[in-house]
Amino acid sequence: MGTATSSMAAKFAFFPPNPPSYNITVDEASGKMRFSDVNYQRDNVDVLKLSTKRGNEIVAMYVKNPSASLTVLYSHGNAADIGQMYHIFTELSVHLNVNLMGYDYSGYGQSSGKPSEQDTYADIEAAYKCLEEMYGIKQEDTILYGQSVGSGPALVAIRLPHLRAVILHSPILSGLRVMYPVKRTLWFDIYKNIDKIPLVDCPVLVIHGTEDEVVNFSHGKQLWELCKEKYEPLWLKGGNHCDLELYPEYLRHLRKFISAIEKLQRPHDALDLKPKDQTEQASNNATGQSKEKSRPSIDYREKGRPSFGHREKSRLSTDSRDKARASIDKREKSRKSIDRSFKARNSTDHSERARNSFDRLGDMVRSVGLCNVDCLKQTAAEV
Repeated sequence: MGTATSSMAAKFAFFPPNPPSYNITVDEASGKMRFSDVNYQRDNVDVLKLSTKRGNEIVAMYVKNPSASLTVLYSHGNAADIGQMYHIFTELSVHLNVNLMGYDYSGYGQSSGKPSEQDTYADIEAAYKCLEEMYGIKQEDTILYGQSVGSGPALVAIRLPHLRAVILHSPILSGLRVMYPVKRTLWFDIYKNIDKIPLVDCPVLVIHGTEDEVVNFSHGKQLWELCKEKYEPLWLKGGNHCDLELYPEYLRHLRKFISAIEKLQRPHDALDLKPKDQTEQASNNATGQSKEKSRPSIDYREKGRPSFGHREKSRLSTDSRDKARASIDKREKSRKSIDRSFKARNSTDHSERARNSFDRLGDMVRSVGLCNVDCLKQTAAEV
């Protein structure tokens, strides 16, 4: 019964691009692997093939930033692969001043096997192991980033007691809760993030659009409320599921978070994560907009794991909801040139080139169609 449920869940959960957006070739001069169908590839990107404990071989890319002190391990959303995410990853590496590793789940891109919940856990473990063993990245210098479906594998954070931080982008409470507003976790549910998030000991940033039509805003809000160490969330007013990268506040808030995390000498140091006015008010404003719609499920089952280690509880957080101040009239100033929002950043030639290329982020996001589970709606309707 469990196997049958898992197989059915996989059909609804995973939509790898078909055909994949890239192939892999080997450069004769350097001997390095490259993506054959990606334009303007960079010399600071390593293309890798990694073996997982479940017998699959997955493709990963590692973007090196020589001035970075932190590394982001990025779990992308559904219906995308790292060929499509290539330029977004390289630009994030520059503008956040981080190293960044992205990887394709089993059955995505040129990764072997078929996608499943358990395979995604094995996939992220292989990517994390590569960071440690090949690049010497320490756990305390690593940030896990999970987008939509990727919030599931990103919450292996519960098994990494010294992890620096977690970022959840349009995350899900669980697969079943995307379809139905169930009150309790059922045994056949998948990606049970609602049960794991209280076990995460490091600072957590949650980003969600208040008008998300795929994964309701209430998912992100509830996950944030359940966090032990809350960082000021980013509730993007009017943001949908696929367009958050288009808002200037997206990069601005990420950079603010990375900057705060960098100031921690050790993961156990206290960090002032108290939410600010904008957060409190946006949360209050958006609460009325959460309409639970029946939507298809997104991934599948997993055994709950215990938390490891107890970090000192941060002083931050929950008092904020009692003091909602007024003045959320910080409306996003029309999404004009993202370039403008970041003029105050770096001034080196490298950063200037990256800033110019980042003007194309809107086009990248639209072309990739970072809509991670929207394609499930039609499939569910046909069944």
